[in-house]
Amino acid sequence: MLEVRGVVPPLITPVDEQEKLDTGALRNLIEHVIKGGVHGVFILGSTGEFYGLEFEEKVRAIEVTMEQVNGRVPVYVGASAITTKECIKLTGPAKRYGAAAVTVLTPMFISPNETELYSHFRAIAEAEDIPNVIYNNPDRTGVNMSAGLIEKLADIPNIVGAKDTSGDMTLTAEYIRRTRDKDFSVMAGKDTLILATLVYGGTGCVAGTANVVPGLVVEIYDKFMAGDMNGALDAQYRLSQLRLAYNLGSFPVVPKDALNLMGIPVGHPIRPIQPVNDANKEKLKEILIKIGAMVK
Repeated sequence: MLEVRGVVPPLITPVDEQEKLDTGALRNLIEHVIKGGVHGVFILGSTGEFYGLEFEEKVRAIEVTMEQVNGRVPVYVGASAITTKECIKLTGPAKRYGAAAVTVLTPMFISPNETELYSHFRAIAEAEDIPNVIYNNPDRTGVNMSAGLIEKLADIPNIVGAKDTSGDMTLTAEYIRRTRDKDFSVMAGKDTLILATLVYGGTGCVAGTANVVPGLVVEIYDKFMAGDMNGALDAQYRLSQLRLAYNLGSFPVVPKDALNLMGIPVGHPIRPIQPVNDANKEKLKEILIKIGAMVK
């Protein structure tokens, strides 16, 4: 069974001027994060602009990622959509190409109740024999999964973990408390709360900032696991400066612009999102310099 743990970046999806998948840039990004010591990679997440890609491009992104990673770390594949049938459709290529797991976000735009959500996630988990990690991100979808729902979902075979991006540490802690006697992992989804989640018993993080500074995010995890709480806290505080800079542009452009500033080209965001303006780009550059991600 997959051990869901460590630092797993939700990979940015590089695109060219025609907003088509840039496979060369994706391969370079994968090498950047693996060199930084990450414990897995997650393709087709919200940071990866899954909503802006055609189905064929998603399949190609899975294929390229699996080929480039070549077994070095587990690959998680996003299988998120509004409808259950579309999510199930996306689990097929993930299974076919040998991904370690699929990650499924709550449906966006619609507002399913807990009975409907349970049925949704159960149907996806039963569609393919591949581990599922469920993903709570109420700021993006408008749907917030209760601790009680997570506790029930954790009993479904194939559902092996959850990522919580609610920013509500009480909720994350309840996810952990209610599932700690099950074969289930809880990962931080809010980059400012990685250390807090680990302290409560979480097993790692899915952190968008790990696209940019994978080594710094890994430092939080490694120092915590080694018992160096002061070192882990220092790394968390340094990382939080980058995560709080996300308000310099519209989600998810800031990590994309940061990588471009660092000389790791990943292209523009998918429209209607635009790159950050010049003034904010300078602010972002200053933060990258301050946390050691680039030099003046």
